[in-house]
Amino acid sequence: MIPYPQISPILIQVGPFAIRWYGLMYLLSFIAAGFLTRKMSAKRNCHLTADQISDLLSYVAIGVILGGRLGYVLFYNAGFYLSHPFKIMAVWEGGMSFHGGLLGAIVAGLLFCRRQKLPYYEVADVAILSVPIGLGLGRVGNFINGELFGRPTDLPWCMVFPQADDLCRHPSQLYQVFLEGVVLFSILWWLSKKKRETGVLFWSFILFYGLFRFGVEFVRQPDAHISFIIGPFSMGQLLSFPMFVVGLGKVVWLIHKGELNKNLRG
Repeated sequence: MIPYPQISPILIQVGPFAIRWYGLMYLLSFIAAGFLTRKMSAKRNCHLTADQISDLLSYVAIGVILGGRLGYVLFYNAGFYLSHPFKIMAVWEGGMSFHGGLLGAIVAGLLFCRRQKLPYYEVADVAILSVPIGLGLGRVGNFINGELFGRPTDLPWCMVFPQADDLCRHPSQLYQVFLEGVVLFSILWWLSKKKRETGVLFWSFILFYGLFRFGVEFVRQPDAHISFIIGPFSMGQLLSFPMFVVGLGKVVWLIHKGELNKNLRG
């Protein structure tokens, strides 16, 4: 067993004003997103202006918040919110869904590209590299908060999370930091090194996130109020598996399309 580090969720507090680690992770994520989007825009000849990048991040931030909240309401607690509709936008009470946030970000990106008359996949390929950084930092915040912990285990690196119970559990947040943050970023960075068909980076993110999240859910504690949905599968797995299937299909199709175009040009 490894002792769980008792880190206060509050980084700095002055009177009623407090800066929380989780909020800091969001801030760092958007700083990284701005930097990487500028870098990738120049590298891939997308040539987004500074104002366009700022607007894009604003659109995506709104999409993530609205989509994440509505996704949680629909996917994880629809019965409660149907009975308490005024609670739907009470985001301060907690409850956000990554899959809903992703859908919200995609819709926001589409609206931004339509308004700016920009090709969506070119912009998506530029922006997607920063997403694993945000995911990794977000999971660090979850770990500090002692939330979204794993299932009980007797593995030597298990931890007792005070917010759960006295059982030793998988530190599944750290698994997700590694897979959805470090590994996924490394894959996308490697793919970005060479010229790829437009859309390959975006759909590779969808593919590998779906795969990694589906796998981690086997050791992550499912939400207590819904538990497992079908057999041993959680809601997170039911939402992630289609991402893997669709992402794989899209990547294979785009690569085949690129090879076909090369042969036609040759």
